[in-house]
Amino acid sequence: MALAVTAYERATAALGALEGRGMKLGLERIEALLTQLGNPHAGLVGVLVAGTNGKGSVCALLDAVATTAGLSTVMMTKPHLVSWRERIAVDGAPIAEDDFAGLIFGVLDAAAAIPGELGSPTVTEVVTAAGIVAAREHAPDLLITEVGLGGRLDSTNVLDLGVAVVTGIAIDHRAELGDDIAGIAAEKAAIIKPGNDVVTGATGVALDVIRDAAERAGAASLAAVGTDIPWRGEDLGREGVGVEIGAPVMRVRTPLIGRFQERNLAVAAQVCRVLERRGMATSDDAIRRGAAAVRWPGRMQWLDGTPPLLVDGCHNPEAVAAMVTAALPLCAGRRTVIVFGAMADKDLDGMMAALRPLSGEVVFTRPSTVRGAQPGVLAAQWGGGALTAADVPAALLAARRLAGEQGVVVACGSLYIAGEALAAAGVTTTGGLAAQL
Repeated sequence: MALAVTAYERATAALGALEGRGMKLGLERIEALLTQLGNPHAGLVGVLVAGTNGKGSVCALLDAVATTAGLSTVMMTKPHLVSWRERIAVDGAPIAEDDFAGLIFGVLDAAAAIPGELGSPTVTEVVTAAGIVAAREHAPDLLITEVGLGGRLDSTNVLDLGVAVVTGIAIDHRAELGDDIAGIAAEKAAIIKPGNDVVTGATGVALDVIRDAAERAGAASLAAVGTDIPWRGEDLGREGVGVEIGAPVMRVRTPLIGRFQERNLAVAAQVCRVLERRGMATSDDAIRRGAAAVRWPGRMQWLDGTPPLLVDGCHNPEAVAAMVTAALPLCAGRRTVIVFGAMADKDLDGMMAALRPLSGEVVFTRPSTVRGAQPGVLAAQWGGGALTAADVPAALLAARRLAGEQGVVVACGSLYIAGEALAAAGVTTTGGLAAQL
C-alpha cells in the first residue's frame, strides 16, 4: 500500500514545479503578492544583507548572536542545501514541515488572485513571501534576511528593516549584473532605504558607490569595516577564525573555517554593535558567545572520515580562490581529489583557474538542477585528465576511491553541490542553525 503524500511533500513538489519556470527579476509580482496577503512586511525590523559573497555567513552569525542574547528571530536565506525548510528559520532552527507547507499553500492561494498580466510569481518570490508571512505570525525581535541576486530588483527589496548590509562586491551573475564592479555595487546598494543604518565590508570603488548610494537614500549612518572601523583577523585553521575589531576593541572567535570568514565575522560584529545602539541586546558578550556557537553547513565544512570530506558552496572565482586558500593547509600532505560542479551561467573558466592550485585530480559532476553545467563540458574546459560522473553520489564514490583512506575529498562549485554532498554523506542540515558544532 502506497504511503500518503504529506502536506510538506506536496508543497515542495509545487515549489519544484515553479523552479523549473526560471527566474524573473522585478518587484511588481512580489508587491502584488504581499498586497493580497495583507502587507505582512509592514512594521518588521531587522537586517537586510546583500553582497556577492559572505551574506549567508553574516546572516548565520547575526542569528546565532541574537538567539544567544535571548532575542526572537526569523531568518530567511537562500538557496537551501538539503531541505526547503532551511530557507525559513525560527529562533535558530528550520521551520517545521507542517508550518512550512501551510505558509506555501497560503502564498500560492494569494498568487492566484494577482493580476494576470504580471505573470506567475517565481519560486523565489513565493518563498520570500512565505518567510515574510512567517515573520508576521511570529513577530520576532529581528527578521534577518539574505538578499538574492543583486538587490535592486530582488524580491527581498520590498523590506525596509532598519539596517542594511553589503558584505562585499565581486563579479558574479554577469548576465544579470554585468562585469563592472561599480555597477554591481550600485545594484546591491539599492537595498538602502531612508533612515537605515548601513554596514559594509566593501572597499575601493565599490565602497565609494555604496557611500554615495547611502547619502542619496538618506541613510542615518554608514560604517565601512576596514576603513571606518579598524579590525584584524587571525586564521585558526580547523578551529575557525578570530578577529579584533573596533573601539573599544572586541575580540571574538567563530568555528567557521577560512580566512574569508574573518571579514564576515568583522562585519557581523559591527552590525551587532549597530543593533545594540538601536536597542537590541546584542552586547559584546552576546557577540562572543553567539559567534562561538554558530553553525552554517556547507561552508568550509570538514567531515571526518576515511577519507575526510571538505564541503564548500563557493560559486564564483573569488569564492573558489578563497576556498582554495583555506583548503591548502588543511589538505597539505594528503592526496586531494576534487568533486566539482557548477551552474552553466557562471564564469567557469575563472572558477577552474582558481581551483587548479588545489589539485590535479578532479571528478566533474552536475547538481540536480536544470541550470547545472554538463560534466563533459566542464572536463573539456579543464583540459584533460579529469573524470566525470552523472551525479554527486557517484562523483563522491569515485573521488573516495582515488583519494584512498589517507587522502581528502573536496566537494565544491555551488551550494547545490554542497547540499547534495552533505545529503550523500548522511549529514542533516535541519538540526538547528545555531547549534554548537
